[in-house]
Amino acid sequence: MVDRPSILHVHGSFSLGGKEARAVRLMNIWGDKARHSIVSADPDAMGARAAIDPTVDVDFPDGPSFAGKPGLARYRVITAFLRRFDLILTYNWGSMDAVMAHRLAGGAAAGLPPLIHHEDGFNADETAGLKTKRNLFRRVGLKSAHAMVVPSVRLEGIARNVWKQPAGKVHLIRNGIDIARYADPPAPDAIPALRRTPGKLLVGTLAGLRAVKNIPRLVRAVARHRDRLQLVVVGEGPERDAIMAEAAACGLDDICMAGFMDQPWRFVGLFDIFALSSDSEQFPISLVEAMAAGVPAASMDVGDVANMVSTENRPFIVSDEPGLAGALGRLAEDAGLRRRLGEANRQRAVRDYAEHSMVDSYACLYGEAMASPMILR
Repeated sequence: MVDRPSILHVHGSFSLGGKEARAVRLMNIWGDKARHSIVSADPDAMGARAAIDPTVDVDFPDGPSFAGKPGLARYRVITAFLRRFDLILTYNWGSMDAVMAHRLAGGAAAGLPPLIHHEDGFNADETAGLKTKRNLFRRVGLKSAHAMVVPSVRLEGIARNVWKQPAGKVHLIRNGIDIARYADPPAPDAIPALRRTPGKLLVGTLAGLRAVKNIPRLVRAVARHRDRLQLVVVGEGPERDAIMAEAAACGLDDICMAGFMDQPWRFVGLFDIFALSSDSEQFPISLVEAMAAGVPAASMDVGDVANMVSTENRPFIVSDEPGLAGALGRLAEDAGLRRRLGEANRQRAVRDYAEHSMVDSYACLYGEAMASPMILR
């Protein structure tokens, strides 16, 4: 039993996205109940550290490299590093060297701290299909993990059927948010970069600007209704220039590239329609945020999206780009429909995606792994 646990977080990258935002939120909520150390396989991708509350006890140690060719010598160095902590939390494929080092060293049975692995989705290189070698690597590496956490039903199925994880090891914990923060309408100037085009509705999306998010698809879908829709993209990333080039090619000259913005409850309610154009998602927290703000959604049918939205909103979850454009057009032409879907989404968020349920589930799982069930409560 530990007093104030020392928790290691191993990420492939620590830029602020869905998994990072959730991890940071848990740290902030637990405050001084734990000490945290964060490492990234990409040491230059650490943007999420700015969202950590200054009162949280956190450091960013110069540990071993978590990127590189697998090898026993590397894994021995990683194992020695892992021994310094009370609990190891690993996130997505980019952390699997830590998982495999833990496995080859014998795991908790050999005196290592318990390890809990989190899978939140896939990068662009696996949107067309999972890689066989990675599947096998996970099967072997995860044998010594205490538990595996997934946020979506689809990932739960992959964990059990593809990665062959026992049912009792896989924990489905849906992402949750502080719903109450989204109750108040946002200020009209909540997005500083936005210059509204009179007479147009706002279609908004929140995403890291990466290829897997396929924002150019959304640009083309909005461009079909450029006379009545204006696109707002909140996020930053390497695909920014490609998005702007697509907007220019489509004649979408009033697109707003708002850049990175935190505290989405301050602005997401400005959108008349929320849109997702990703090639791959699992349980996008940005969709939950839009739902909590009472916004209707048009989205590609990826991950758990169709099951996340209200029943009334499901016809606007589509399979291809023409369908996305059509969904946006139908929502644009009917204000009453937008209001009904937005309210149904808000009620669904209140019922199913409250933050306290998520926090309690993680506190219970992490505490049980450390044989201290109440340590994070």
